[in-house]
Amino acid sequence: MSWGTELWDQFDNLEKHTQWGIDVLEKYIKFVKERTEIELSYAKQLRNLSKKYQPKKNSKEEEEYRYTSTRAFLATLNEMNDYAGQHEVISENMTSLITAELTRYVQELKQERKSHFHDGRKAQQHIETCWKQLEASKRRFERDCKEADRAQQYFEKMDADINVTKADVEKARQQAQLRHQMAEDSKAEYSSTLQKFNSEQHEHYYTHIPNIFQKIQEMEERRIVRIGESMKTFAEVDRQVIPIIGKCLDEITKAAESVDHKNDSQMVIEAFKSGFEPPGDVDFEDFTQPMKRTVSESSLSNSRGDGKSEPKFGSKSKGKLWPFIKKNKSPKQQKEPLSHRFNEFMTSKPKIHCFRSLKRGLSLKLGAGPEDFSNLPPEQRRKKLQQKVDELNRDIQKEMDSRDALTKMKDVYIKNPQMGDAASVDHRLAELGQNIEKLRLEVQKFEGWLAEVEGRLPARSEQPRRQSGVYEAQNPSGVNSCAQDRESPDGSYTEEQSQETEMKVPATDFDDEFDDEEPLPTIGTCKALYTFEGQNEGTISVAEGEMLYVIEEDKGDGWTRIRRNEDEEGYVPTSYVEVYLDKNAKGAMTYI
Repeated sequence: MSWGTELWDQFDNLEKHTQWGIDVLEKYIKFVKERTEIELSYAKQLRNLSKKYQPKKNSKEEEEYRYTSTRAFLATLNEMNDYAGQHEVISENMTSLITAELTRYVQELKQERKSHFHDGRKAQQHIETCWKQLEASKRRFERDCKEADRAQQYFEKMDADINVTKADVEKARQQAQLRHQMAEDSKAEYSSTLQKFNSEQHEHYYTHIPNIFQKIQEMEERRIVRIGESMKTFAEVDRQVIPIIGKCLDEITKAAESVDHKNDSQMVIEAFKSGFEPPGDVDFEDFTQPMKRTVSESSLSNSRGDGKSEPKFGSKSKGKLWPFIKKNKSPKQQKEPLSHRFNEFMTSKPKIHCFRSLKRGLSLKLGAGPEDFSNLPPEQRRKKLQQKVDELNRDIQKEMDSRDALTKMKDVYIKNPQMGDAASVDHRLAELGQNIEKLRLEVQKFEGWLAEVEGRLPARSEQPRRQSGVYEAQNPSGVNSCAQDRESPDGSYTEEQSQETEMKVPATDFDDEFDDEEPLPTIGTCKALYTFEGQNEGTISVAEGEMLYVIEEDKGDGWTRIRRNEDEEGYVPTSYVEVYLDKNAKGAMTYI
């Protein structure tokens, strides 16, 4: 079955058919190209979807991904990202293995087709030329024969006429012979041309055209095979990523199976456990007896002192309520904020150091949370303090690594002065040393609070109490508040954290204990070794080389209280100053 023998007379139809085959191939290329664009778009949308639901770094949302269910969801997002990557692989493979290859093949196919049909047209033109030569020879032979017949008839007519001279007859005879000879020559030429044409025609239809059509048939069959192989590759590209996609789906299933409801429930307990004990029974209060009502220790109010009545600032007894019990405020309390009443109290009394400490605690309550997390329940406070200690230790390690690197660089500069100036890193090394010292002081401070919470150190005088759904630390008296203010000069100490506490302090309560406290005397001088930015309440900023007065030496907490003038005093880290105590005070000592 060959196109050369079966379709020898269908040159034009074959030309149209082969052009249609190329159009089909180009249409398939366009289809695959659009499929790759869809795969890329799908992969991009999947990646955007996965990115959209990823937790933001250093945010509260990131902390929620500690539960097994949310971790499973995060694993699903990551696997969807890998899933999208496989669709990108499909697009890339289809582009390289199908689109690019077929596009190159189409160009080669067009050139080959053009060459074959050019040969076919050339063969057709040759046979048509031979046919025209045959027709011309045939017409010439026919014309010469007719001329020979007319010359013969004229000769016979002249020969029969007695009036014609012998010369005229001879002339007519010679003309007739000439025409007959021309006719014989034309006959011979026509016979030769005819034989040549038949030979050319046989060669054309049985050799040239079959060969050309056979090449066109092979070209078309290769095109069909090629498009079939491309369709097979189209399927194989998808099949190759199925195992990887299956692994992604298996990982999603594995993540879903790892969800543990018991573990998540336990984590909720760890996240929100307060560490307080449930309240005891409420004692019966007998209103029939003409006596002052008191609130028992076992009531919902958390009394201060061992069985002693708490001093009441108002005319009525106000008990502390459990978090889920709401407490109504009086109209006066609703209209008059706590800070306003406290400011009025402060303006009516001398502003001694103890009162500034109380006000600082109140400002912390009204603004940001306290640095020691004393507004949190014990269990949550312990976790926050532990996180802070770990964070500070990581910062110390980073600073120490930087210092070690600079030290090595300085050693290199000392050994090879041409590489750099060793003195250029001294300032940075000093800064790193200051930063490390600051961070260590911070670690000591937070470790002290952590030890207090965990019971390794004696607890401060704050007693946990409950009020209006908020757990807070209560400062029992103004005296202790002053003492603790000295322990935390950086402003980290906070007093009672409450949203509804009413503070009413009679003047007589404080007049007995604080009667115009005199400023602390100067016990020595000090020189600032480094610049210190006192940004927290109770601290004071000093410049390197500045001379100041010492009014309270280090009590073991790493802070020294100094004074610049009558109005400026505060705490600085002991390691930042060089202290010279007066001999008549406590003997000469130097802290470096």
